[in-house]
Amino acid sequence: MVGGRGAVVALSSLLLVGSSWMWSPAGQAGQAHTGRHEEAVLCTGTSESTYDPPLTLTPHETHVRIKARYACTVGPGPATGSLEGVSPEASCLGLANPHITETVKYADGRRSLIRYDSGTTVRATDVQIVTLSGRVTEGLGKGQAARRTVAALSGQLPTNCLSSGLTMSSGGAQLEIRP
Repeated sequence: MVGGRGAVVALSSLLLVGSSWMWSPAGQAGQAHTGRHEEAVLCTGTSESTYDPPLTLTPHETHVRIKARYACTVGPGPATGSLEGVSPEASCLGLANPHITETVKYADGRRSLIRYDSGTTVRATDVQIVTLSGRVTEGLGKGQAARRTVAALSGQLPTNCLSSGLTMSSGGAQLEIRP
């Protein structure tokens, strides 16, 4: 028997996998509109976010820091992601107009610098699905589109939004870089 939290994690994983199938057209990996060979990258793993000041129901500027651990389709071994930025109007309901930069370090020594400039949030009780969209500005995948999807749980009571606020969240993450 699976508990409520296990069901949420399983559902979140299915949503992440489903979004990957819908976003990446078959047969186009490795080909770019520029005519040069570009590598599609898919990374999956975990993500831990902190918010300063904490998220409440009232939108306010919030500094976001995120640490991620990935398994990617490039390079042997694990990759890490370090994200930092600001959401000018963040709340328990979502991150509005995020300006977040991610540095991905692959096990083979390569890196990608990604700038996210748009995002959407869907929230149902304690599960929050955040999708960030942007572009790789340096390193592996330079010039390619990037999308990061996280299905996160705050690990705190949803009623904290009414009082002290939510200080963190963690969950499954998927990063896609495509030509």
